[in-house]
Amino acid sequence: MACISSFGSYLPTRVVANAELAGPLGCTPEWIVQVSGIEERRYAEADQSVVDLAFAAAEDCLNGAGVAARDIGMLLVASGSSGRRFPGPAAAVASRLGLEEKPAIDVPMASAGSLFAMSLASRLADSVGPVLVVAAERMSGVVAHEPQDKNIAILFGDGAGACLIAPGAGRYRIVDSHITSDGSFTADLNLPLDGPLQMNGYSVIMQASRKMPRAISTVLDRNGVAAKSVEAFLLHQANQNLIDRVAKALGVETARFYSNIRRYGNTSSASMLIAASEWDRQASVASGAKICFAAFGAGFHWGALLAEAS
Repeated sequence: MACISSFGSYLPTRVVANAELAGPLGCTPEWIVQVSGIEERRYAEADQSVVDLAFAAAEDCLNGAGVAARDIGMLLVASGSSGRRFPGPAAAVASRLGLEEKPAIDVPMASAGSLFAMSLASRLADSVGPVLVVAAERMSGVVAHEPQDKNIAILFGDGAGACLIAPGAGRYRIVDSHITSDGSFTADLNLPLDGPLQMNGYSVIMQASRKMPRAISTVLDRNGVAAKSVEAFLLHQANQNLIDRVAKALGVETARFYSNIRRYGNTSSASMLIAASEWDRQASVASGAKICFAAFGAGFHWGALLAEAS
């Protein structure tokens, strides 16, 4: 059995409101809100890297858990926007944390990376000890690539989230997870080595609005949990309209789906853990309350994870 001991996050200080993007992209601030639910997002400074963002979130998470970096058994870092082909950010983050000869593994997946890393960590913690999961994205650099597409550029922001998954009892016991992939859609959402992000928006939202509820239902049904009894749904913050579609498909009121996309935009693999960190800081949940995580991303990769408050 594994548990989530703590969450952490980091958001850059620079706030980019819709008004700053609307003019150059040939749209209005109101249109951006209408199609995405986003009012502002955060952009990293020019000298801030994915590693910088990840390290800050990792420190926040470890401080919250009261755990020293030397006690970590493994580090998993999810990112789809690393600044180079190799090595990925995991090794550099491990070095900054002072991890010595501990495995540091990259999960190079956009949007669903943190969910997949959590699922893997829950299975590895019993054998390697506490696993620090970090997801960091610098999507502002991705969308700055010319020519800019207003349907893409309005969506993304920068940030990092983290969680510590440890063996034994803890704050949130991980009950079960379900992860899956379908490579037949790789062309519908991809980032070439040298070129702008390519997205078939219709395909992405249609597939996500079908596959995420299905994954959530799979993990809930497998454990005899009704969707309406779940205390909180913590999803990848892709688009407010998509979150609303998932809620409707499950027959659950949208108030149970924590959302911060209005303030941060879509931070890809980091978004779910940023949302979880914010939710955890303000939530007051009773023992036994169920929390469901879910994500969908390029690949397509998607899944869900069920946890229970101790």
